[in-house]
Amino acid sequence: MNFINSYAQLPEHFYAKIRTANAPEPELIAWNKELAMQLGLNELDADEARLARIFSGNEPLPGGETIALAYAGHQFGHFVPQLGDGRAALIAEIVSPVDGERYDIQLKGSGQTPFSRNGDGKSSLGPVIREFLLSEAMHKLGVPTTRALAAVSTGEDVVRETREPGGVMTRVASSHIRVGTFQYFASRDDKAAMKELTNYAIARHYPDAASAEQPVFAFFSAVVKKQARLVAHWMALGFIHGVMNTDNSAISGETLDYGPCAFMDEFHINKVFSSIDRQGRYAYGQQANMAQWNLTRLAECLMMLDGDQKDYESLLDQFIPAFEEHYFAFMGNKLGLAELTDDDPELITAWLQHLQDNQLDYSQSFRQLATCLDNSESISFGDFEARWLKRIDQQDGGREEAGRLMASSNPVVIPRNHQVERAIEAAFEDDFSVFNELRQVLASPFTEQPGLEHYSIPPESHERVMATFCGT
Repeated sequence: MNFINSYAQLPEHFYAKIRTANAPEPELIAWNKELAMQLGLNELDADEARLARIFSGNEPLPGGETIALAYAGHQFGHFVPQLGDGRAALIAEIVSPVDGERYDIQLKGSGQTPFSRNGDGKSSLGPVIREFLLSEAMHKLGVPTTRALAAVSTGEDVVRETREPGGVMTRVASSHIRVGTFQYFASRDDKAAMKELTNYAIARHYPDAASAEQPVFAFFSAVVKKQARLVAHWMALGFIHGVMNTDNSAISGETLDYGPCAFMDEFHINKVFSSIDRQGRYAYGQQANMAQWNLTRLAECLMMLDGDQKDYESLLDQFIPAFEEHYFAFMGNKLGLAELTDDDPELITAWLQHLQDNQLDYSQSFRQLATCLDNSESISFGDFEARWLKRIDQQDGGREEAGRLMASSNPVVIPRNHQVERAIEAAFEDDFSVFNELRQVLASPFTEQPGLEHYSIPPESHERVMATFCGT
């Protein structure tokens, strides 16, 4: 195992060197063997006690250097010039022996840093369980995302609204460079740091941009394309990020931060779960606009270095059309449409309107609609059903091909809020069986799993989670 930290080779004002807090009685809750194999860490599998020490922060990784990253950010539209890793520690980077890619290994909840802003730097077990389940579920659904390597209980309580058991989550990411990282240096008018950061980001994520006529603009163009596809994928799955601040917008194009996120049950275009999003800034239907807003903030930073403002504006104007192209392609697949016609976006919109008007469950309704293909006894979807079947019958492959496409595009199970909350509540009582079973189910989201059908059922009225919290 060769651990390094290339980010720690950047100038010292990019980060702060730190020491993680000591966890009094760390115990391993979960270890992601599949991800460990990808990272070449599988030799650690057999020693749970050592895993608990390492991934609580008690034992350093050889060759790693523990740092907290500096960044700024717009939080709900308000600029904060210094945020930074307030409860996270980048303990190492590793180059995967499987895919040759470089990955960050970061602990979340490992104690105070210079960026903690009067916080304790620690995490309750709830956000640890939540991010582990949600990020791994997103990976299995095919969405670019940070991953969960380990979850550890610390053996001490943390004080939030009440006393709660503490935990540490190990997050793996292509990097933790955010739009807010660029804002940190641009807001200080530090052109040298901006240049160094941009060169590092290009080399690490978009090396082809280095040979372009305008490397910085080519880098920006690559980030825009990644974000357009990412947000389209979120929305096709009914996912609401909930806190799309610029410090949570990763230039790698991965989903970052699972604090108040949620998957919709009943469909509504303006659905909001986050308890702190009182104005609906990051509502389901606003996510593409907010991604474009974040990219505009990135463009403002990069224009310090290279390019004409009109070029950046022109590219930003292309973001929504690029998003829509990806979104309607994803949605077409979910409706069994292999090739879209000019009329299909309107058909897709009519389907969503039907879901909203009838307060239908988003994910389950696609699976139920698929049963109409073989004329089996199924739920009726009214006038839409006849219109949709007529369209299916017009395409090559007909209903059989549409059925296969729908089965591979519509998950049987998603990490529903009430199921995740059940896992957290049980974990607070030192019972991880619900967490482990839900983790197992979410690992095969497109497969019917006999005996576990209850995980695919929408919540009853008394089970609904009406608001989510960031957990800090």
